[in-house]
Amino acid sequence: MTKEVDFYFDFASPNAYLSHQVVKEIEERTGTNFNYIPVLLGGIFKTTNNKPPMEQFFGVLNKNEYQALEMKRFQERHGINKFNMNPHFPVITLQVMRAAIGAQKDGYLDRYIEEVLKHMWEEPKKMDDPEVIHKAFTESGFDADRLLEQMQDPEIKAELISNTEEAVKRGTFGIPTFFIGEEMYFGKDTLWQVEEALSE
Repeated sequence: MTKEVDFYFDFASPNAYLSHQVVKEIEERTGTNFNYIPVLLGGIFKTTNNKPPMEQFFGVLNKNEYQALEMKRFQERHGINKFNMNPHFPVITLQVMRAAIGAQKDGYLDRYIEEVLKHMWEEPKKMDDPEVIHKAFTESGFDADRLLEQMQDPEIKAELISNTEEAVKRGTFGIPTFFIGEEMYFGKDTLWQVEEALSE
């Protein structure tokens, strides 16, 4: 039976973008489906008392500089050449993550993910500004008005909160996080382990 991988993701994380590029390759090589589960990284940080690397390592000599080097190496290794650091980082992704739930309910989450990742990390925009979001959605061919309405839907809000709480219960403390069954793998650099486990 083909295994399935749960991928807890939030557009806020540049490493989620980088992981997504490699996930597509792993799916092709293994025939495995990665089940993308929208969550709020900020909510995970708050619940687990975690902090983003740039804040966590602030004042640590050379640490953040090495993180940037490691990201560059990852991109070179996997031929990722469209990534651009968002000048508005950190972007509050609450609205676009709620819209991800809406897109999931309407059956086009995969395309939504591709497009919003593009707007966040390839052609970077301030994706926490409602006007910018509406324009980006329209540019991608989505029903922008419907997505903005869905962002205010109480059921969609509740589902995003529920996804985030469930992620923490399973052991998640950051993004990207992957699960094969209840076996957890954190970070883009564990994707080789995920693929190895899928191949067993």
